[in-house]
Amino acid sequence: MAGEKLNDAVEFAKNPEPRCPCILLLDTSQSMQGDRIQALNAGLHTFRTEVVRDTLAAHRVDVAIVTFDSEVRVVQDFVSMIDFKPPSLTASGQTRLAGGIERALDLMDARKEQYRKWGIFYYRPWVFMITDGKSEGESDEAVAQAARRVHLYEEAKHVAFFAVGMEGADIRRLAQIVVRTPLELEGLQFREMFQWLSGSMQAASTSQPGEKVVLAQPGWIKRIALYVTENEQELTKVAHAIGKVGGALLKGAVGWPQH
Repeated sequence: MAGEKLNDAVEFAKNPEPRCPCILLLDTSQSMQGDRIQALNAGLHTFRTEVVRDTLAAHRVDVAIVTFDSEVRVVQDFVSMIDFKPPSLTASGQTRLAGGIERALDLMDARKEQYRKWGIFYYRPWVFMITDGKSEGESDEAVAQAARRVHLYEEAKHVAFFAVGMEGADIRRLAQIVVRTPLELEGLQFREMFQWLSGSMQAASTSQPGEKVVLAQPGWIKRIALYVTENEQELTKVAHAIGKVGGALLKGAVGWPQH
């Protein structure tokens, strides 16, 4: 614990710039084997290269990587883009989608606590999830709970949660989990996607408090797919469930210096 506090003190003393935290939540299940995982790894290098070209963004963008297959792992804890070394990911196993979401949000909450403790201003965190959209080895309730948490955090402006589905992903299922319109990747255009993400992070990290950041139209998507349930009673049931757990999840988590 003492070592962690010392590391935090050194990190924030060396770089007291406001932070724009981004978690890459990456599906590394068996469906990502072959060309997909290779293209994803190459895209991570593109992401770092593009962001560090902007000196200010390089000091302000903090990145972390959480992967999910049969296990959920924090492959990279939060680090500035200057110090970020893209990992080489491999793919196997099932898709623990809900577990990945929960772990990413836990990691985000812990990072924000560090910012608050050391007096570091931060912008609204981003979670950028890439998946085939098909949960495996998890209960429906686990997925529903993860979805409720995403909705609650979005409503409270605690996170901007983006979901990108691989070609052929269950986009309808993703639309039930996240608030923002899920996007479907065209082929293996990870390089183009991470170029867009880096530009978006640069824009967010250099904005002024209260300033609205307009993101560029993504040119790497196959289609923008927004689905709503055909069962109105089911939609009402979900809305009720979100409201029921809201107080418990958000208790004590207000007044954070973010935008």
